[in-house]
Amino acid sequence: MHNSTLPTAPGRHLSHSAGFWVVACAYAALSAFGTAPTPLWPIYQQADRFGALWVTVAFAIMVVGIVVSLVFLGHLSDRLGRRRIIAPALFAALAASYVLIASTSLAALLAGRLLTGLGIGLMAASATAYLADLDRQARPHVAVPKLPGLVAAGASLGGLALGPVIAGALAEWLPDPLRLPYVVLGLLVLICLAFVLVTPETVDLAAAPPTVAPRTNLRPGQQRVFTGAALLGFAAFGATGVFSSVGALVIRDDLGIHDVFVGGMATFAVFGASAAAQLVLSRFGPQQLVVLGSACYLVGLAATAVSIADPSLALFLIAAAATGAGAGMLFKTGLSHSAESAVPASRAGVLSVFFVVAYLGMGLPSVAFGLAVGRFGSTATIIAVSVVLAALAIAGAALVSNRPSPPARRS
Repeated sequence: MHNSTLPTAPGRHLSHSAGFWVVACAYAALSAFGTAPTPLWPIYQQADRFGALWVTVAFAIMVVGIVVSLVFLGHLSDRLGRRRIIAPALFAALAASYVLIASTSLAALLAGRLLTGLGIGLMAASATAYLADLDRQARPHVAVPKLPGLVAAGASLGGLALGPVIAGALAEWLPDPLRLPYVVLGLLVLICLAFVLVTPETVDLAAAPPTVAPRTNLRPGQQRVFTGAALLGFAAFGATGVFSSVGALVIRDDLGIHDVFVGGMATFAVFGASAAAQLVLSRFGPQQLVVLGSACYLVGLAATAVSIADPSLALFLIAAAATGAGAGMLFKTGLSHSAESAVPASRAGVLSVFFVVAYLGMGLPSVAFGLAVGRFGSTATIIAVSVVLAALAIAGAALVSNRPSPPARRS
């Protein structure tokens, strides 16, 4: 189904190598759009007078869009082509930017977040599979490539880290803080879309089999590994989701700091450290990553509770970075194991399931935090959420340990 000699119009398409980086940039831009509202939550609260629960609902509705998109559409790039799914993902982000620019009401915020989620859901599994395909065709001599998984995770987490920095800086120092960030990020998405449209397709539609391959066809004996990988994804995104949804509110309400740019620093720290850890430790093997990642993750969660109980911005940001670094290592491990556990013709479908579980992790703990914080307080709530996420991370790490080595890829 995948063919390095797919026909393309001469002079109208990029090389596979250039297309690889175009897709990575598009993935990062859409991810940045997803976390852009993080430092803006307090401004939205003041404008529409809604509480912390509605902030987590506004965050979680994006996750609803992601899950719906992944469940019903994420696998389609295996049959319809990668570019035919990624282009609509970017169009969804453009539609979201229009809605968010047109109105700053709570209803518009919820609608924009839902559209953003639909776009990210289309992008996540398809872009990860697209990067693997493009790398395979650009570097067929590499037997076991690490670059696609590293870049996919880096684009996702790096984009999620940059979103609040861009939006926070624009909101703090330039006018119209609830519209200008979406104008800038919308233009970035539009530029990426233009380049994606001239990126070569990697799915040979003419060679598609007459019957549809199972969406989630795993290689024999990989069910246990995939389950563990999914738990790692849930735990990794669970912690980062809590920082993204309520980090700015914790900085304002518990730490007493009202600077919009600083409000986005928790999200930047958690996702930035996630991306950085993967780049710095890219040579580490899966077993080393899962052990080191689990340790950083647990230490970071514990330090987060301490920083809220005894308010300290420095400790809170350090805790966010430690949690993010651990989450990044766990996420990369889970993503790699998921891709390796799939039958090639079902790669996007299997990755869709992985991302469904991961993004549920981003949404459910955040909603739980929003529901509980008003009654039990920030410290008790973060301790309870941390205990649950830590248990899931340990369970996932145990399941993926001692996995069988994947077969070498044929050129």
